[in-house]
Amino acid sequence: MANVEQVQPRKGPSLAIQAGMLLVVTAAAIGMGWMSGGYLKGVGAPASVPVAPENEGKSTEHAAAEQPGVGPTLVVLAPITTNIASPAETWIRMEVAVVYDGPQQQAMSDDIHQDLVALVRTLKMHQIEGASGYQHLKADLEERASIRSQGHAKQILIRTLLLE
Repeated sequence: MANVEQVQPRKGPSLAIQAGMLLVVTAAAIGMGWMSGGYLKGVGAPASVPVAPENEGKSTEHAAAEQPGVGPTLVVLAPITTNIASPAETWIRMEVAVVYDGPQQQAMSDDIHQDLVALVRTLKMHQIEGASGYQHLKADLEERASIRSQGHAKQILIRTLLLE
């Protein structure tokens, strides 16, 4: 008869070696997680701001109260409720807020509100569909507000947008 080799099944690494490798990989994962957590915690820490000599001993709340008009100002406009151009039976309700570079008169906010109402009345449904339509609408609103305020309006925040 022919000489038949007996094939023995190959054995993998022993159970002890597999358990040891699992422990090593687990320890490495825990160590990397701990290190990255420590790194991110250090990166997100608030930076210390040097205090000017004239403001030493004063709290930051009082310093901000003594300098009115410093920094951006958020003004919430009245809700816009109107119908859009096409389809005419579709109504839109939009609540927006304007971020100014500093305090502005209420008349400017009222003018911006009226401009935004006029813009919204010219919209068609296909122009505001989807994510890109929303981005175009926001860009148009910001451009209109910036023009009306001579560049003082820095951003428009759309708080609510509802179409019915």
